[in-house]
Amino acid sequence: MLPATGDGTGRIVLAATPIGNVGDASGRLIELLQTADIVAAEDTRRLHRLVHSLGITVGGRVISYHEHNEAAKTEELLEQVRAGKTIIMVSDAGMPAVSDPGFRLVEGAVAAGLSVTAFPGPSAVLTALALSGLPTDRFCFEGFLPRKAGERSSRLADLAGERRTMVFFEAPHRLEPMLRALHERFGPDRRIAVCRELTKTYEEVLRGSVRELLEWAENNEVRGEIAVVVAGAPEQAPGAPEDHVAAVNALVAQGVRLKEAVAAVADDARVSKRELYSAVLAAR
Repeated sequence: MLPATGDGTGRIVLAATPIGNVGDASGRLIELLQTADIVAAEDTRRLHRLVHSLGITVGGRVISYHEHNEAAKTEELLEQVRAGKTIIMVSDAGMPAVSDPGFRLVEGAVAAGLSVTAFPGPSAVLTALALSGLPTDRFCFEGFLPRKAGERSSRLADLAGERRTMVFFEAPHRLEPMLRALHERFGPDRRIAVCRELTKTYEEVLRGSVRELLEWAENNEVRGEIAVVVAGAPEQAPGAPEDHVAAVNALVAQGVRLKEAVAAVADDARVSKRELYSAVLAAR
């Protein structure tokens, strides 16, 4: 395993930026923007607007680093770290590398044994999850769904049985098609929350069923940055042991010992092992 400190004293810092309210900028972010040797920014114009709002000046060199040039720019930035430079990576909003540029840079630094750290801060994913009113003990982040209708529907079909709360990002003009696809694949009654303009002046969190929020999207002009939080699939009733005899026999046909097959199916179906074993024997 390569050492985490790298060849010199340089390092990469992933720094979270405000997702809306500039007042959420941390003191560590402000200090590093002023002192880092290089600032790698997803959008240099947004970076300059941010530092202007903060009343500070970037102290180092600003480099554009986004999805269209990160393959070419990554090695250049890694060379700067090897030379002892401190690089701060910022995306348009929130934490870099989470549905934003930055992963390729971290991957390259880790492979090269160079130092990488993070200055945490605002996160649209966690903010939306916390405000959704849906279970937060287990969740997953699914980012943006595919733009094409068929691919979007297929992705949601794969997620229809997901038990964890799911967080998605979506563009305002694609929210209605997304909710329509949720209605088709998850059903009209699944609980969701549409979180719009988080931390901004016109922050809005709408909670309800897929049906209710689809009707809202159909009748309103939706604007702003959007996160959609979706409840996980409800747990299915275990059913009677007799319903799972075929699954046990299928495993036995594959060479699995009967007791092991019963144990595996019973655990998965949440039924009594003893009752399932008796049901299998009674069916023979």
